[in-house]
Amino acid sequence: MPAYRPPQISASEITPERLFLDRRSFLAAAGGLVLGGASAAHAATLKPSASPYKVDETPTPEKDVTTYNNFYEFGTGKGDPAANSEGFKPTPWAVKVDGLVGKPREFGLEELLAFPLEERTYRMRCVEAWSMVIPWIGFPLASLLDKVEPLGSAKYVAFETVVRPEEMPGQSGYFQPLPWPYREGLRLDEARHPLTILSVGLYGKTLPNQNGAPIRLVVPWKYGFKGIKSIVRISLTETAPPCTWNLAAPDEYGFYANVNPAVDHPRWSQATENRIGGDGFFGSNRRDTLPFNGYADDVAGLYAGMDLRANF
Repeated sequence: MPAYRPPQISASEITPERLFLDRRSFLAAAGGLVLGGASAAHAATLKPSASPYKVDETPTPEKDVTTYNNFYEFGTGKGDPAANSEGFKPTPWAVKVDGLVGKPREFGLEELLAFPLEERTYRMRCVEAWSMVIPWIGFPLASLLDKVEPLGSAKYVAFETVVRPEEMPGQSGYFQPLPWPYREGLRLDEARHPLTILSVGLYGKTLPNQNGAPIRLVVPWKYGFKGIKSIVRISLTETAPPCTWNLAAPDEYGFYANVNPAVDHPRWSQATENRIGGDGFFGSNRRDTLPFNGYADDVAGLYAGMDLRANF
């Protein structure tokens, strides 16, 4: 596949009035939506610009992307997020950005939607050995970080998901599958890489509740659990932040979580994957897994000299 190259966008470029008005229209519509169902609550249309960041593969059917996924805050079954997220309220929303930055601040949803949005069709590889191809809508995480001016001592970026047990049934009850809030982290150079985005939509529309509304992380060369959903806080730190699955099972889920077919999960092979939306787990959609999920030309240099078996 051809190597990805970052688009050349002038720092002085002004968001076109049409896009600004589209976002204003979305916010007005979102404020009046009745949360009668997850999909109904998030059908607002977005109009992103085209992007050179895309794979030449058929996207996974939207129905599969929105009904088959992991979001333990709504339950541990693949269909639980779609079934149990209708009561979640993604507006109003704000993301706090703090830590080792010169200008800590809080970004409201309107400000987040004011970043120039692009549609990027990425591969998504779950650590459970299934995969999808998803047309995300979002903007580079680096654009957000630039607004807060990271200090020279900042080396990592930590993320937190919202905690609302009254709206997220997976967070309530006596037996919790994970400690909350869900936490994730990246090295600062990974976070600033052009492929790393904050997504606010997919398939031309705003994110459904079950897919991480209203804003989530997408890092396409890493296993899907790194793509933290419904983010409310981003903090820059000097040391590696705690990550939920790494803490829960450190022998199974590493901090880096780079897709690597040569390093198996302790309980299954990572050499192949099942592309969701085809003929079943052992059908024609079974395929070889690519190093770094096919993005090696772009990101392998981030890990030069590292033992990828030890730093899995």
